[in-house]
Amino acid sequence: MSAHTHVEGQLPHEPEKATLEGRNKVLGFWLFLGGETVLFGTLFAAFLALRDQVLDGPKPDHLFNLTLVAVATAILLTSSLTSVLAIQAMHQQKVKSLIGWLIVTVVLGAGFLGLEIYEFYHYVHEGHGFTTSAFSSSFYTLVGFHGAHVLFGILWITLIIIQLARKGLTVVTAPKTYVAGMYWHFIDVVWVFIFTVVYLMGKVV
Repeated sequence: MSAHTHVEGQLPHEPEKATLEGRNKVLGFWLFLGGETVLFGTLFAAFLALRDQVLDGPKPDHLFNLTLVAVATAILLTSSLTSVLAIQAMHQQKVKSLIGWLIVTVVLGAGFLGLEIYEFYHYVHEGHGFTTSAFSSSFYTLVGFHGAHVLFGILWITLIIIQLARKGLTVVTAPKTYVAGMYWHFIDVVWVFIFTVVYLMGKVV
């Protein structure tokens, strides 16, 4: 029997940290998220510097639909909860529950992305294109960059689901699942800042 094959009760409570390789993956991913934080911080700074440069385009308070954005936010935050439940299932070595919660996370992420695409489509028809103004360019760069991260996360978690279905929960697949969960929480946190800085401040400031 392979050393990586899952047998009930043989994996530790936190299988993502069972090997040196797994622990290094988690540590390395924290460093990666630090770099991502700097990158998003730069995009936020650019947006704040350019948010009033609307030229002849629509202003944020007339453009944004907070109801739609609030629904999208609720969906993404719910997906963060389901990813937590997935990691809990992993620690309990409940592979079917783990895969199930990951599937729900992917579906919710796809729903969020669909609403964001619809939002962009609506804005373009309202005269808010990428090159309309400095504000629109900074908006699409920041929000679109986050959307690209969501898409990448959906594809990544989908591949992990396939691996888990084929190979089960092992000391190899567990770290991959754990860091994917870390990534998903990161893009959820970034969206909270986007919702606050871009949409709420755009409506009231």
